Amino acid sequence: MRVSVIIVNYRVRFFLEQCLCSVQKASRGLDAEIFVVDNHSGDQSLAYLSPKFPSVRFIANDVNQGFARACNQALALASGQYLLFLNPDTILPEDFLSGITAFMDAHPQAGAAGVGMVDGTGQFLPESARGFPSPWAAFCKLSGLTSLFPHSRLFARYYMGHLPRGETHPVDVLSGACMMVRKQTMDLTGGFDERFFMYAEDIDLSYRIQQAGYLNYYVASQRIIHFKGESTRKDFRYVKLFYRAMSQFVRKHFRRDVSLVFTLLMDIAIWFRSLLALAGHWFSRPHRPKADIRTFLAGDPEGKKEAEALLSSTGRTLVTRQDGATEIVWCEGKELSFGEIIGQYAQNRAQLPYKIHALGSASIVGSDSKNTQGDTIPHGGAA
Repeated sequence: MRVSVIIVNYRVRFFLEQCLCSVQKASRGLDAEIFVVDNHSGDQSLAYLSPKFPSVRFIANDVNQGFARACNQALALASGQYLLFLNPDTILPEDFLSGITAFMDAHPQAGAAGVGMVDGTGQFLPESARGFPSPWAAFCKLSGLTSLFPHSRLFARYYMGHLPRGETHPVDVLSGACMMVRKQTMDLTGGFDERFFMYAEDIDLSYRIQQAGYLNYYVASQRIIHFKGESTRKDFRYVKLFYRAMSQFVRKHFRRDVSLVFTLLMDIAIWFRSLLALAGHWFSRPHRPKADIRTFLAGDPEGKKEAEALLSSTGRTLVTRQDGATEIVWCEGKELSFGEIIGQYAQNRAQLPYKIHALGSASIVGSDSKNTQGDTIPHGGAA
């Protein structure tokens, strides 16, 4: 087996539907298998998706096992030379798997590879390539200094913001949202550490890959969409969970005196971040009422017909000109590929909200904010 794709799902069945459509197209011509582990979503995810994707191996958990343990469940069954750990709220271009495996073949010292990710507005996601969370780097990230100085070697070490995003290079940490790992490397490192329930499990694995003598590569030539924040929201609870995960990583891999410094800096950062979150709440822009939404359908003609039927009960107004729209639905199909859609996202200079509909699917998805739940339009008009 050439590639095993492993996806952990939690309450994002419509995003996962679009993801699986893209993964299946990216798998054509490759000896590949796809696993989906559902962490007790409670929203009929598997009942909805299983009939649509009969070749996918679905695993149902009766409790939420967390990301690391769920990945390891599928890992125990996977037989691929390469393992792709992928979030359910992602979209791959058609040539992704062939391109990233070719890179791994050509770089035997690469234990793992990650790629450039853009969010639902086309903005580059800095977590595509990261540094290890030293006390100072984690403090800058949680306090907001990294956001204020995104390209600083001093303040943006967590995201390695000083490195050019258009160049391929080794990095410390890859994102578990899209991380290809050599099976041989995974056998040496022993898989994900299941003591990490949420966050930092990818940091821990990246660290152990380097400890095993391999490199983690950021591959600039590949791009995917990652609709940020569909399973988790960037609120105060997120800050606390992130803090606990970082503390756990530091306690595992660093000396006790480093851990004490880390704890002090994180306590300061959490209070500072809480004040920023409160200010952001007061000054955040209101969401546009659905009655005001004017939708332009672009792309494949068959896909546009399906999308129009899905939108018929949403209260949106369909417009025939892009310059009169408040949102664009990109309809994948014979005349518009997922790769071309990703290119449109990356060039979204108008900053219009974008959504995606895959030909033959029964939903439309999109997200223009990492802090709020994205928009899902399923068959029947109700999520």
